Amino acid sequence: MKREAPRERGRNNHLEQDICIHIFTVSSAMVGVCLTVIGLVRVVITLGTADTLADDLLAANALLFLVSCMLSYWALRSRGLRRMHRLERIADGIFIVAMVGMVVVCALITYTISIPSR
Repeated sequence: MKREAPRERGRNNHLEQDICIHIFTVSSAMVGVCLTVIGLVRVVITLGTADTLADDLLAANALLFLVSCMLSYWALRSRGLRRMHRLERIADGIFIVAMVGMVVVCALITYTISIPSR
């Protein structure tokens, strides 16, 4: 089993902490984006031009981004390296799932808006 030099370990730890910081900041921003788009979709639905499940899916995405944000924050605050790695992987996976969900919601909104209402 190969041991890492202290300098290499410090560099890897800094890189992992940097990834956690990026997940934390982007996830919190995406919660705001989801909430803003929910408001816009509700306005469109109220005006009667379209009816869609997008706002419900966006609410679920906002929760996923919030969970990802909280897990990355927990990873940053964690003192144990193994715990930090585990939390970071979970936060990263949830973040990716939420981003894929955002793409699905965007496609759904685009499809709903492009189809004329009857």
